Amino acid sequence: MSNDAIIWTQGGISEVPLRRFTGRIGAIEVATVEYDGSNHLWTWWSPLAEDIWGHAPEADGAKRAAEVWLREWLENFRPFLEAGR
Repeated sequence: MSNDAIIWTQGGISEVPLRRFTGRIGAIEVATVEYDGSNHLWTWWSPLAEDIWGHAPEADGAKRAAEVWLREWLENFRPFLEAGR
């Protein structure tokens, strides 16, 4: 996966930016990063697996953690994807 594989977009309401980013690969939503004000951390999670999440002190760190998880998670599918070639 290249460094530009996940496109992160910031959420907003009425042109006011939120502390929430959605990561997509094409049309598929693969991760969300959102600021947790009560813990003063950025939380990331993926809709691809229910029990996957983590925290980071900065938004960029949470995005990188989500990307690392996604790369490792996709490795599980390599035999299946290569069998179709």
